[in-house]
Amino acid sequence: MKKNFLFKVISVLVIASFALAACGSPATEAPVATEAAMTEAPATEAAMTEAPAMEDVAIRWRTRPDNQEEIDVYSQISTDLDGELDGITLTYEPGGSEGANYQDQLKAEIAAGTAPDVFWIPGTDVADFATRGLILNAADLAAATPDFSVDDFYAGPMFHLTYNPETGAAGADSGAVWGIPRDVSTFALYLNMDLINEAGAPDPRELAANGEWTWDAFLDVAQKTRALGSDIYGYGASAWWGPYGVWLNASGGGFFTEDRSACALNTPESLAGLDFQRSLYQDYDVATPYGEDPEPTFRAGKVAMFQNGRWATPGVRTVDFEWDVVQLPDGPSGTAGNWLFWGAYAINANTEHPEEAWALAQALTTAQTQGKISALGANIPSRVSQEALDSFLTFTPPANNQAFLNGIAADANPTAEGPLWAGSWPEFDKVMGPAIQGVLTGATTVEDFGTTICDEANKVFTQ
Repeated sequence: MKKNFLFKVISVLVIASFALAACGSPATEAPVATEAAMTEAPATEAAMTEAPAMEDVAIRWRTRPDNQEEIDVYSQISTDLDGELDGITLTYEPGGSEGANYQDQLKAEIAAGTAPDVFWIPGTDVADFATRGLILNAADLAAATPDFSVDDFYAGPMFHLTYNPETGAAGADSGAVWGIPRDVSTFALYLNMDLINEAGAPDPRELAANGEWTWDAFLDVAQKTRALGSDIYGYGASAWWGPYGVWLNASGGGFFTEDRSACALNTPESLAGLDFQRSLYQDYDVATPYGEDPEPTFRAGKVAMFQNGRWATPGVRTVDFEWDVVQLPDGPSGTAGNWLFWGAYAINANTEHPEEAWALAQALTTAQTQGKISALGANIPSRVSQEALDSFLTFTPPANNQAFLNGIAADANPTAEGPLWAGSWPEFDKVMGPAIQGVLTGATTVEDFGTTICDEANKVFTQ
């Protein structure tokens, strides 16, 4: 009965349409009536269900933390940004290996397809990662970002982060952006004032304020505090290129020639700086054994002067003795030979989500994020801003934050950490590190070191 009724209705409609056409109605083709048209179509399940929201893009990122406190800093930053970045879910992975092993692990993971989307690498390794095709050239992404400017950051790091090895150009129009600088730092000496006062040694902060903080004054404080006991040390530093490099720099030498195209470890100035550091271990016996991590010993109250960067501050803030920092002592060159350390967030060249990875790299380097990290003590903002520097001075303890800023001041003439675009920094470091360790542990003389070191080190440069 239902089909018969519908058939009759359809017939009437068809006849009516012909009649209207004959009467000169507008030339519009009448729709053909169907059973479906005559019956209200039920809503489908898809129409009744709201379209599911797109899933967030999962982004993993990594830094190389110095201690658990620094891990906590970046974990909190990741949590904060996870709530702020639309469409992105973050997972923070602290690097589990120190020194060059961290970079080697990243290279292996990139090759295996298991590396994070965004990772921090030290400034020394930017060229190696870039020329191997391990990190993304984000120049196009940067150009499409209206509020991104290379001029917002320190020029030293940005020279290398925008260096185009194909053209030799650097800067905003070079066609290369290998990452965004996370931070800058310099070395300072973390002071155990309880030990210094107990030993009756001069206050290094007062000596520095009076322009009297020299190598001789440093050695005097180290010897007096070392005399407190066989388990008390005047000085401690980690076994990598940064700590021993300052002694070479402060004496007027350094690792490389001025154009960074050849080894300079065998110059008289470099050898003089290395010999002074050797004496701290071998002649005066004021330093923690070379190769042992001095940070736990310092935090246990057994080291008077601990050489490290701003990144050590979160951990030192947990100690229960009176402490502060002072700038490094001036050497024969008239400066402390400090470094302008920096590192950058780079994007995995094989990431499946380059836009989201770039968004994270930007978020990690905003003034707001850098302010949070500086407040927690981990670093100095990489953005060039007097407001940022003034704000940094308020992030205490330590009370003497100016010591870090003194290290990056123009008159301190710090040596900017940087890669070797004309050679291989990792290979150079593999030659230099063990050779210097031999000197500092007494296995090799400074003279023998100077005779052979550059013959080997120069092999890593492009000839």
